[in-house]
Amino acid sequence: MKPTLNLLPALLLACTSLAHAFEPATEKVTDNVYAIVGELDQRTAENQGLNNTTGFIITDDGVVLIGSGATEGSAKMLEAAVKKVTDKPIKQVLNIGVQDHHWMGNSHFLAQKIPVSALAKTVESQQAQEPMNRMRLSSGIGGKPEDLKVEYPSETFDGDEKTLTIGGVEMSLRYLGDAHFPGDAVLWLPKEKIVFTGDIVFNERMLGVLPEISRIRDWQATFKKVAELQPAHVVPGHGTPSDLASAQKNTGDYLDWLVTEVGKSLEEMEDLGDAVKRLSADETFSFLKLSKDLHGRNVHQTYLQLEAE
Repeated sequence: MKPTLNLLPALLLACTSLAHAFEPATEKVTDNVYAIVGELDQRTAENQGLNNTTGFIITDDGVVLIGSGATEGSAKMLEAAVKKVTDKPIKQVLNIGVQDHHWMGNSHFLAQKIPVSALAKTVESQQAQEPMNRMRLSSGIGGKPEDLKVEYPSETFDGDEKTLTIGGVEMSLRYLGDAHFPGDAVLWLPKEKIVFTGDIVFNERMLGVLPEISRIRDWQATFKKVAELQPAHVVPGHGTPSDLASAQKNTGDYLDWLVTEVGKSLEEMEDLGDAVKRLSADETFSFLKLSKDLHGRNVHQTYLQLEAE
């Protein structure tokens, strides 16, 4: 039986939506470690806030997932990405980030009785930033902030470092200093020399210095501590996995440039408007996606922060 004409538009729309359904890319880092790379652009209803990079570790006991996505929808995308690689179940979720897309999908895994763990310092910042995270996320994907289901980790660890051994794999949750958000942490795998940095590192797209949240000097210092680990592989908070040199080029060098160049502007008594206009025209980092949208704002925020010191 052929569909009636009035049903054809709806069917075509459904087919179009399915054809363009967002699906994160899974990239192999080592034999048992994978990155799940979301979109480089902003949050949308289609990507359900998954415009960041997470990942997972396959252990003898099951899978350790780093990050839970922003919503139930993006948590399911991560779950599906894991299932494409291994039949082993997700046994543990670790939160290392404070911004919405790193942890606000926790409820999906907690409903399955999968433990979610984080440093207490990270959870404290998640709690403090939750209202703004709700607003930012709902603005990007649609809906009301109060409709988002948010749950915190079921297990927290005091101090700046917690070493775990799961399924024969040693890993260390570490707070190295504030970065994109206060309380952001890393996951370090010493044997594999892999670091999951969360939003301390942005690859391929420009980082954002957020008003009242990101402290530029702290972020600069925290990146240097990541570099001191001398990782062989960096799994960033945005973009694809890389070596340390690429992370330095995409994030470390840009943080250094902001502090140095804006600092010179202040030393020379250049006013805010002139400094932003002049430095925004600098194209040193124009190779990074979203640079046209973010570079001027980053200069502006850096100026205000350094001026207030």
